[in-house]
Amino acid sequence: MKILVLNGSPKREKSDTMHITRAFLEGMQEAAPQEIHMIDVIDRHIKYCTGCFVCKMNGGTCIHDDDMRAILDEILESDLLLFSFPLYCYGMPAPLKALLDRTMPLSSMAMRKVSDRYEHVGQADFSRLRYMMICGCGFPNSKHNFEPAIAQFKLCFPGNNTIITVPESPMFNAPEAAIVTELRLALVQQAGKQYAQTGRINEALLAEIGSPMIPEEQYVAIVNGGMEK
Repeated sequence: MKILVLNGSPKREKSDTMHITRAFLEGMQEAAPQEIHMIDVIDRHIKYCTGCFVCKMNGGTCIHDDDMRAILDEILESDLLLFSFPLYCYGMPAPLKALLDRTMPLSSMAMRKVSDRYEHVGQADFSRLRYMMICGCGFPNSKHNFEPAIAQFKLCFPGNNTIITVPESPMFNAPEAAIVTELRLALVQQAGKQYAQTGRINEALLAEIGSPMIPEEQYVAIVNGGMEK
């Protein structure tokens, strides 16, 4: 499988969420060899979409001549598009959102009704693409945190999407937390292997991955204690 990883964290490889993503990819590699290319979005020159819609009316060419043109080509050549990002204000970080906005050239102005909603008709064939979102946050649980990001991702990619969310993710960058983070990453690796083999992840496994690694109150006390130092 040809996998394009879009690392949306401004921290690049030091991202808390990238620990989760790397474990998932290791699990996929364990099942079968994968062709993986990773883009640190923060390092790419991607101008903001101006909403001019020129791309939708001239065959998919954007008015901006920047790194996004090559990224769009790579997206169309991929089998799996993996968005890896930390939760920022209940959504994705601005550089990754700018990239998502600039995928507009992939669709035309024409619309069609799909079930009870309308979608733009594509200007390119990306029907084989699978979509994955891996997102970590610094809150102690997943309640009323990930929902906006999940809703946006499902609306943007309504077919063939898989979503992994993990609370307490700053612990992945804390060596002293290895006793619990290593166990969680082992579960993520298991999920990656399962996904490579079957194209899906068991709901019970997803729920376990998305549960707190330590009791919520203990996590809050650790975070608040560190803030007081």
